Amino acid sequence: MLQGNAIIGQSGGPTSVINASLVGAVHAALESDVIDAVFGMRYGIEGFLEENIINLGAESPDNLQAIKTTPSSALGSCRLKLQDEHLPLVLEVLKKYDIHYLFLIGGNDTMDTIHRVEAYAQQHDYPLIGIGIAKTVDNDLFGTDHTPGFASAARYMALSVQQAGILARDMQRVDQYVVFQCIGREAGWLVGATAAGKHAEDEAPHLMCFPERPFEKEKFIADVRRCHEQYGFVSVVCGEGITYADGRPVSASETQDKFGNVEFGAMGGTSAAMALHRIIADEFGFRGEFQVTESLPMCAADRAVQLDLDEAYLCGQKAVEHAQQGTTGVMVAMRRAEGEAYRCEYITAPLAEVAVHAKPMPDEFINAEGNFVTPAFLDYLRPLVGELPRVPRLAGQRIQR
Repeated sequence: MLQGNAIIGQSGGPTSVINASLVGAVHAALESDVIDAVFGMRYGIEGFLEENIINLGAESPDNLQAIKTTPSSALGSCRLKLQDEHLPLVLEVLKKYDIHYLFLIGGNDTMDTIHRVEAYAQQHDYPLIGIGIAKTVDNDLFGTDHTPGFASAARYMALSVQQAGILARDMQRVDQYVVFQCIGREAGWLVGATAAGKHAEDEAPHLMCFPERPFEKEKFIADVRRCHEQYGFVSVVCGEGITYADGRPVSASETQDKFGNVEFGAMGGTSAAMALHRIIADEFGFRGEFQVTESLPMCAADRAVQLDLDEAYLCGQKAVEHAQQGTTGVMVAMRRAEGEAYRCEYITAPLAEVAVHAKPMPDEFINAEGNFVTPAFLDYLRPLVGELPRVPRLAGQRIQR
């Protein structure tokens, strides 16, 4: 059995439960017979290259337990795109600190990082076990039923749209519409999740714009007109990465990040919500608002779903369990068990596949009109987010004289 030290890192954007995965992995590693010391990389692979490494085993048990429910990424994060020229230095640092177990908590790019580091170590005859721990609020990781962090972000978005919808309903004589933008570059899971708080036909949201469907301006205008005539106000939820049929982003942003991805929202200096707001204002002359949440649903630990925290912690533990058995080159994933009662089994997905594939919303989760979710999606979602409150309204018995 491979003996040596372990290191854990966090990468990309946080989730409300990412630190639960960290603590789960630390707890399991500290109990392992094959792991000697447990290190943490500060600020992801970028900090690792700088040898910014801390001793997680020196943390007090009470502090570790408290870290489990804190917001953001306790170790710090980065968005460094690992290049081939970085790999020799990565291997040098691994050897220097006798690290033979590598755990990274992140999304697609993070899984690609582990995959490349592990492959490079093997090419140079350095024994290294690399395992990924899934994380993303976007829920677009391949090979898993859902990702830790999605459930909490989904509930956050559902409650936000529900409450903003009540405001829009009551303020319809002032503001006739509201546009709410969700993160998720090419996947509309969070857009769809906002339907969880809708208990009546006239409640928000009314329209959804998914990255999985091309945006059609004239159809959108017709949908807005129909909803306004029917409800007196319009609640629209859109994904940040919605595009026209020719691939142009509705946000019209031309700013790119270090991975070559278009920057949406505040980072791009514009947003899809802003563009939709302008389309509605120009067409109808309505007054309205747009809301862009950006990182808020990614770090709201005070609103984390307990199921999400528990599953994130277990994913961290399972990663170490697989490593102790000699498993490498995989990401810990979840598979929903059959039956009416919700239950997930913990499996693995090959890093080579997770790194290059994404998981958009399947067709059966989006209605034929492409502007709302189906009952099948709500069946998938509800066990994850739990029951959302029904907000009472005045009976509104009008006086007649």
